[in-house]
Amino acid sequence: MRRDSIFYKLFQQSPTLLFELLPDPPINAQAYRFDSVAIKEPRFEIDGVFLPPEADEAGVVYFCEVQFQKDQRLYERVFAESALYFYRNRNQFSDWQAVVIYPSRQVEQDELYPHRTFLNGGQVYRVYLDELGEIRALPLWMAVMVLTTIEAGQAPEEARYLLSRTRQEVSDSASRAIIELITTIMAYRFEGLSLREIEAMLDITLQETRVYREIKEQGRQEEAANLVIRLLTKRFRDLPEDLRSPISGLSLPALEDLSEALLDFTSLTDLERWFMEHE
Repeated sequence: MRRDSIFYKLFQQSPTLLFELLPDPPINAQAYRFDSVAIKEPRFEIDGVFLPPEADEAGVVYFCEVQFQKDQRLYERVFAESALYFYRNRNQFSDWQAVVIYPSRQVEQDELYPHRTFLNGGQVYRVYLDELGEIRALPLWMAVMVLTTIEAGQAPEEARYLLSRTRQEVSDSASRAIIELITTIMAYRFEGLSLREIEAMLDITLQETRVYREIKEQGRQEEAANLVIRLLTKRFRDLPEDLRSPISGLSLPALEDLSEALLDFTSLTDLERWFMEHE
């Protein structure tokens, strides 16, 4: 399940959702914007950053990490990246805080003692989704977040409940965003089901939703990648795995470009050169 992209969409649609999880949110939470940032030398990519509004006074920057798999070096990386970004942008911010979202305590890394100052000093806030409470009693956006952790057998019923609640509580423009997030979560959780089966499960029509278009687009991308790999294999008889994998990850427009370019390739060196030129 692609939880990173789901939570990214959640925070894009509702940046204040992060602050609903915190016991002491900033008074200007409504003005924060969600973004991803890059740090050079060394190169770091931080996907979840909540930036305060640009104003005369420096604000607090919040770093958010969503972690659904155990990583025994997670805090080492998060604190290093956060501190480095804060250092490089010290004139813009007065302080930094990190928020780490787990499905449960069992996923947290085992060795916490080296990070006791951060973890116990108020600079880091840990959220365990299974401890937020009954999904139906939570605010709607928070309930959508918890839906990613519900057991598969219970998930369809809770998804239908949240869809019904969305239609009743939320305006049309906002409801479409929530409905598409719920259907995205369920489509990813039940990847083995057809769209018709997902429609029947949720009692909803997916054809006009973004998730339908995304899944359809993903299908075209997979078909195009397989075609390019077959053409290259036929042309050069052998295509190493370290070249197959990058092709599978290309976007549909990039695959179209490659399918035209490979007609002029005379060796695999041309393919490697193409990748270097299109990084």
